[in-house]
Amino acid sequence: MVGDEGAASAAFDDVEIVVVAYGAPELLRGALAPVRGFAVTIVDNSSMPEIERIAREEGAAYWDPDANLGFGAGVNYALARRRLPGADVLLLNPDAVVAAEVIGRLRESLHVEPRIAAVGPAQVYADGSHQQVTWPYPRPLQYLASAVMLGGLVSVEPRYVIGSVLLVNSAALEEVGGFDEDFFLYAEEADWEYRAHKAGWRNVAVDDVTALHVGAGTSLDLDRREVFLHAGLERFLRKHYGWWGWQVARWSIVVGGIPRVLVFRGQRGRAARARMDLFRRGPVAVEASIRQRPGVHVDD
Repeated sequence: MVGDEGAASAAFDDVEIVVVAYGAPELLRGALAPVRGFAVTIVDNSSMPEIERIAREEGAAYWDPDANLGFGAGVNYALARRRLPGADVLLLNPDAVVAAEVIGRLRESLHVEPRIAAVGPAQVYADGSHQQVTWPYPRPLQYLASAVMLGGLVSVEPRYVIGSVLLVNSAALEEVGGFDEDFFLYAEEADWEYRAHKAGWRNVAVDDVTALHVGAGTSLDLDRREVFLHAGLERFLRKHYGWWGWQVARWSIVVGGIPRVLVFRGQRGRAARARMDLFRRGPVAVEASIRQRPGVHVDD
């Protein structure tokens, strides 16, 4: 069951949809079309009049925070202004498309047993290729092991589900709290799901339903994307493993990159050198310099 099968034939009064948007109005229009009739709240980090117009046309609540809050803070902004207090919350990227039937199946899976914090569907890109939707939580040990060619010995469980299409249990939100706003882009869902995991909740991928994820629909270039991605990683590791945990991971990545720099030529070699340099300088520090520039936003 793929997520672009037409408009919602019936909405759920116990699911609210939250979209954090930044530009790309036509992608947003495509995301909203299948979920007409749902309670939808849009937080517009770009303050774009066309985004507001589309929200009004689709019957969605529109909020302009007058700043680019990033994803996590944008979600919290919407949660503070919920249309359906107590309802489960579907986080939906503006470049993702999910059918009402898929949302219904996700909700069934969310409540099939107690203590499931969040569920997400399988996802495909526009070309039909599958996106990886579950990832192991970052740990310093995994980076150290990879640096000495022993990465296969490190457990890849437990895992989190990516946030581009993610249905979150209202009871888990109440217990765990909202998103950590120190995360600007990337890893905010990993942080929230990790906190839920530590509180005894589970996060589950529902593999028998599928959403469409265009991917990078409002992104900047790949180099900046890498910076934001790894800045999220740095924040996660510093928060959950402290300064030392981050340093172990950071320098494991730098040292582990040396063979790649020596072996690879051309684009792969340049990419390896750029990654080493990014971690040597510190992704959060590099991200801070980029965020001073206008028009900064990337999607998962």
